[in-house]
Amino acid sequence: MSMKDKKDIEQIRPFKLVKYFTFTSLIVILLGTLVLSIVIARRAETVLIRKSEDYALLMAENLNHQVFIQFIIPAALQFGQVIELRNKVLFERLDQVVRNTLHSFSVEEVNIFARKKNVVFYSFDEKLVGEEGLGGKDYRRALLGNSSSRLIRSGGFWRMLIGVPKESKLLTYVPLRAEKPLSNIEGPILGVFEIVQDLSEDYRTIANFKYSVMVISIVIMGLLFVVLRYVVKRGEQIIEKRAEERLFLKQKLNQAERLASLGEMVAAVSHEIRTPLGIISSTAEFLKRKLTRTDQLEQFADVIVQETKRLNRIVTDFLNFARPPTLNLMPCKVVEVLEKNLNFLAPEINSNGYRIWKRFTTHVPDIQADPGLLYQAFLNILMNAMQAMPGGGTITIELHNRGDTVTVVFADQGKGIPDETLEKIWQPFFTTKEKGSGLGLPIVRKFVESHGGTVRIENGPEKGARVTVDLPV
Repeated sequence: MSMKDKKDIEQIRPFKLVKYFTFTSLIVILLGTLVLSIVIARRAETVLIRKSEDYALLMAENLNHQVFIQFIIPAALQFGQVIELRNKVLFERLDQVVRNTLHSFSVEEVNIFARKKNVVFYSFDEKLVGEEGLGGKDYRRALLGNSSSRLIRSGGFWRMLIGVPKESKLLTYVPLRAEKPLSNIEGPILGVFEIVQDLSEDYRTIANFKYSVMVISIVIMGLLFVVLRYVVKRGEQIIEKRAEERLFLKQKLNQAERLASLGEMVAAVSHEIRTPLGIISSTAEFLKRKLTRTDQLEQFADVIVQETKRLNRIVTDFLNFARPPTLNLMPCKVVEVLEKNLNFLAPEINSNGYRIWKRFTTHVPDIQADPGLLYQAFLNILMNAMQAMPGGGTITIELHNRGDTVTVVFADQGKGIPDETLEKIWQPFFTTKEKGSGLGLPIVRKFVESHGGTVRIENGPEKGARVTVDLPV
């Protein structure tokens, strides 16, 4: 394929789907996975907080009943007052009631605030008893009869950023009410419960779940990405191949149209030239017979005869190239055609120091071919090999078969073919010889392809050129 053809293919190369699809889909997958994991984690946190609030309200309702029945009423009857911060008997009785009530519940801390002055009159931590002003706005909201919760997190910037705080605590504030016997009507508010639940482990579980979802999603989407990338890559290759085929067919069509026009012109011109050329040749032969051997004019007659023969060969090449070959197919032994070529060239081979090295495989099958056209094709190849070695040399001819193909290889020891010449070597009328017509190799290609075969030329591994002809059995 020439540099121009490669450049044309580059110009028609389809849009790089893989390149853009790869990066775009990768970003979309990562963003989708991140958003999905965050949404799932947020949903899990919301459910966790709601369940924990319901859990705290259940504990507060049970605790409210037990504290009112087992502590507030007996304390009021015995001591005449309920809240006495420094009364050890009252504190121990209340502590026993609270702990017995919550022994089966998961709770970290319970504080009970008095209605007045925002004072802690009971806590799991005795150091907090008597402290004022710890309730805050949630305490004041509970005094109005509204329960509320507040989530407190701690653990540093980076732990908070990745969603894994060191500690997560839910503080729930519920009013402590007096109960009226045999009535659903709630009594007055006597204080406020503060129930503290440690949700750190639950949040760590949610974080682990979130990252598990991210990893699994990335793996699944990664596999999907690989599959889609393969599909798109395959599609791009098919599109590119179709584009190359369209370009190749277009070039073949343009070439065929040019050659058809050129063939018509060449055929017409060749016929017009051949008639007077035949007259010139016959006249020169007649004059040569009339002249004596010592006459100097005989030499001019010889020159005329030789040049007319050369011109006739050129005209014959033109006609062979312009006309579609007419095949006379018959069982043909390729080895016999090659031997016929070598016998014809034997005088020139022997006189100019050429050596023929034959490597013929035995039992090469016969092929259906036109022996005359194959003879002409092989003859042109052998003459080119000889012309590539003006001072003589070895020409190697290999003949073997692989499956349904018979292969003939001609190798010379010349200088080889420059790369820029290899790109143009099959073009009609292109030649590097002073007296060449530039149709020898195009005619070889035409004859070989008319048999359903292929021919290619390349430089040898060390030196010289190799011509490989493949013919179907």
